[in-house]
Parts: sequence; C-alpha cells; structure tokens
Amino acid sequence: MRVVFAGTPEAALPALDAIADSTHELVGVITRPDSPAGRGRRLVASPVGLRAEELGVPVLKPEHPRDPEFQEQVRALAPDCCPVVAYGALLPQSALDIPPLGWVNLHFSCLPAWRGAAPVQHAIWAGDEVTGATTFRIVRELDAGPMFGVMTERIRPRDTAGDLLARLAEGGAGLLLATLDGLHNGSIDARPQQEEGVSFAPKIRVEDAEVNWSEPAVAVDRRIRACTPGPGAWSTHEGERIKIGPVSIVLEHQLAPGALEIGKSSVLVGTGTNAVRLGDVTPFGKKPMVAADWARGARLKSGASFGAG
Repeated sequence: MRVVFAGTPEAALPALDAIADSTHELVGVITRPDSPAGRGRRLVASPVGLRAEELGVPVLKPEHPRDPEFQEQVRALAPDCCPVVAYGALLPQSALDIPPLGWVNLHFSCLPAWRGAAPVQHAIWAGDEVTGATTFRIVRELDAGPMFGVMTERIRPRDTAGDLLARLAEGGAGLLLATLDGLHNGSIDARPQQEEGVSFAPKIRVEDAEVNWSEPAVAVDRRIRACTPGPGAWSTHEGERIKIGPVSIVLEHQLAPGALEIGKSSVLVGTGTNAVRLGDVTPFGKKPMVAADWARGARLKSGASFGAG
C-alpha cells in the first residue's frame, strides 16, 4: 500500500529504513523543518529528512501540519496510511482524516503508561523494570488512540535513555512494519487502551536534570541515566555547571550530600544514602573527561562539594 512516513530524529530511522525496504510503496516523508546547528548555526535537515533525500523520496517540511498547503500536498500523494515515529508536532483532525487507514504511531512505551514526549526517560527515572513500544491509531487526545500491537523490553540496570531508545527503535521498527502489513491485508484490528494505568511523560527540561544530591543514591543514579544523553544531568561546583555522566553506587560508603572525596583514580560524591562514583564529567566549554582527570586539573581536594540541588 502507499505510505507517507512522518518522523524527525535518529530514533525514527530504523522504522523508515524498514518501510523503505518493504513491499509497501513509500511515496513521501514528512519531517520537521531544518534547524540551526553547530557553531555557524547553519540550517541542517533532520536525520529523517537526510535519509529521505538519500532514498530519493519527496520530503515535506511544514512549519505546522495545519497548513492548508501541506495538507494538499499530502492528499496529492494519496497515502493509504501514514506511519509516524517521533515526528514532533500535533496533527489536526483535518490532517488525520486524509489517509483512509489513518496515521499509525510507534510510541516507545507500553501504553497507557507514559503517554507524552519522553516515555523512555520517564520509565528509567521511575525505576520501571520493563517497558516497550506500542503501535496505535492517532486521535486528537495525546497518545490515547486504539492500539494495534505491543512489544516489551527489559530495562537493564545500567541502561541510559540513549541505550534503551536504541533497542526500542530497532525492535519497534519490526512492530510498526507488522502493523502496516496487518492493516494492508485486514488481519489486524485496533483495540481501545485500558482506562487504568495511565501515566504521562512530559518533556524533561534542562532544569529538571539538575542532580539533587540529597536524594537516595538509587534516585540520583536513575535521574542521571534518564537524562543521558539529553538534556544531560548536571550539577555545579563553585558556580560552574558540570555535566554528569552515569555513576555507580558505592555500597557501605557514605558522605554528606554533594561532598566530594578525591582519590588517585576516582571521585566519590555523597548522596542521601550511599556515595556514588563519578564516571565521565564535562566541565563547561570542554569535552567529556574521566572524573579523576577533571579533579586533578581543577586541583580539587576532599572536602569540596557539588551544589545540593
């Protein structure tokens, strides 16, 4: 069947590639407009936009999906279905009504849990042991449409949001393709989401990513992993913001919250329970470095501290 794919970030690429390699006819791609990047702040196409150009597929980059001209362009492509992966803009009903089989979203959680923009980050932050991906038909209410299929994925103890998203993107690509196949041959039906167990996953802001060292070590660890790679967990030392990479919990060792213990090859930080060992850190304006190298370069000594959050 004829499909128009909508997506923007790198996490959408496995699904786009799977559809391009399938028996379905990829007749167009929708993505967010080019955005400034790098020191020169020149406009750069999204990962999905770049891949679509490589595939030789027409690319639509509307400022907003409600634009009448954009909707006419979609109608001209005559899609039977529009699969969506992390497109990044809300679709008005007038756009939702265009394809006969609707817009089918691949969402990186087991709905109805973690509806919203940051399901993977929130699953890690909450300490969930299992998450997954869901395909569903998009309706006007946020991530509330009837579901087609679900896959599950165990959250590993050291997973960052980036690690987990990469696995879900690969596994979810197969789920989305199977959903399109089922819609094409009529072997799949949508079922309503459960009304119980709804939770929401709003976008995590930079200010949310500041580490609160007075929290238990487990909570500190989860926040940092949930915010890696973006927006990046951080703390401050002497007024300078320091980006904090994933840490490891040091059992039976305690320090005051935020207090630093400097060793020859390690840097420990106190929390509300056990201390944690820093991994990589990124001082403002510099590249990531091993925490011990940062401590030597900054001439830190035990007794220094991070902000308490």
